[in-house]
Amino acid sequence: MNQPNTFDDPRIAQLRDTARRAVREHIEPHGDAWEATGTTPHTAYRALGAQGLLGLCHAKEDGGGGLGPVASVVFAEEISASYGGVAEAVLIHTDMSSTHIGHRGTEAQRRRYLPGMLSGELICGIAVTEPEAGSDLAAMRTTARREGDGWVLDGMKTYATNALHGDVMIVAARTDPQAKATRGISLFIVERNTPGLEIRPMARKLGLHSSDIADMVFTGARLPADALLGEENRGFHAIMENFQNERLVLGAMAVGMTRRALETTLAYVKSRKAFGGTLWDLQATRQRLAMLAARHQAVTALVHGTAVRAAQGQDCVREVSMVKALAGETVQDVMRECLQLHGGAGYMADCPIERLTRDARILTIGGGATEVMLEEVAKRLNEEYFR
Repeated sequence: MNQPNTFDDPRIAQLRDTARRAVREHIEPHGDAWEATGTTPHTAYRALGAQGLLGLCHAKEDGGGGLGPVASVVFAEEISASYGGVAEAVLIHTDMSSTHIGHRGTEAQRRRYLPGMLSGELICGIAVTEPEAGSDLAAMRTTARREGDGWVLDGMKTYATNALHGDVMIVAARTDPQAKATRGISLFIVERNTPGLEIRPMARKLGLHSSDIADMVFTGARLPADALLGEENRGFHAIMENFQNERLVLGAMAVGMTRRALETTLAYVKSRKAFGGTLWDLQATRQRLAMLAARHQAVTALVHGTAVRAAQGQDCVREVSMVKALAGETVQDVMRECLQLHGGAGYMADCPIERLTRDARILTIGGGATEVMLEEVAKRLNEEYFR
């Protein structure tokens, strides 16, 4: 049976129930502790892996669910409605790093790594960003050169999610320094115990505290020949192709976080006594939440519609870029309004809306800043689009 390309598919309804139950049982009771320690542990991955939630978009022949982008969106919505840091760590693993091995790995690479990644025994991450190269991949300076029967990496990566406590990282490096970025970057599978690799913890982030990040410093780091992932010098195309799924999933994260913020705020204003009644009794409060709910529904429809287009194999770079820009900006507005409706309580560290607001802030930055996304949309706008 083909992968689902509608959200009405019974498999998707079952998946949502499974994901929601897993979040309630395996994440919610521990989220505060993981926020305090600054990482999501292997136990969390193993619990999700046991439910089949770590391989939804991986091929069935690799042990995955073969369910595609619609399933990825549903899982992202459900896990993001709990703790944003856990969601970030897990979704980097499921949809933004291990997918490179699933799509481009040799049979030997897939056999070696994917079983552990789908079960949660191995945590995967990705390292593309550098101190002077974020969205601009042409500025990448990390290099990989052939030496003997292997490769040698030199350079530095930053903001590498899951690098601190993960097991395997997908690393981008220049293999042809003379070529343009589109023709001179390759991907490598790098294990954490690689000689010549130093992993340095970074300063505490504004939000997403249960998702660890680190600098990765390569000083003559030696990799075996089979560490090369996919075709040499084709890494740029692999990154850009995977960006579409990554950005769609980030849009789904915004949907999940927005839903949780609205649920939390609605419950709060209906119970908060003020001016002889509750905050909900005030017309301004009701109408403000009504508009936020409408915007949430609109963004959800865009995310779901784009996921269906992707599942059908359509070219949807424009729509994915719209998703990333609109969902990321909308969740900022929703969090600001919801925190305002909480008043002083919303500014306190033990208030869920305070954490949600901090966690959501990354969604206009990570995976492609809003400004970059709008340029991608603009390049694909023409008169036909409006007819």
